[in-house]
Amino acid sequence: MKKIKGYIFSRPFLGERAPQHIQNIVIREFCKKENLHYSLSAVEYAMNNSCKTLYQLINDLKNLNGIVAYSLFQLPFNNFERNKILKIIIKKEKTFYFALEDLKISNKNELQKIENIWLVKKLLPYCLKKI
Repeated sequence: MKKIKGYIFSRPFLGERAPQHIQNIVIREFCKKENLHYSLSAVEYAMNNSCKTLYQLINDLKNLNGIVAYSLFQLPFNNFERNKILKIIIKKEKTFYFALEDLKISNKNELQKIENIWLVKKLLPYCLKKI
């Protein structure tokens, strides 16, 4: 069974907000479905754009198979920062799971899929304004 650590937020992300206990429930159920050994979640700092906790999790991956976040959209909004994090995960041959979206990333093909989803999420508000 793969051992993973959870990653949740105490602040809103992209206009979304989910209480921490709900984030943990979603992650726990996702891990049951995927047969992952879930270790309690680390909570990101409440400061805007902080990803210090995420970097700490990444640095501590030697004893884990990966990280499971509540949502894909808890990754940094900045393209460069987000890609940097995901490429580190791939280079370390680990997996980053996203419970709410039922997605994972562990290789470059999956990286492109994740980036396409981010592109749609970022462009959608502009498209809706033109309707």
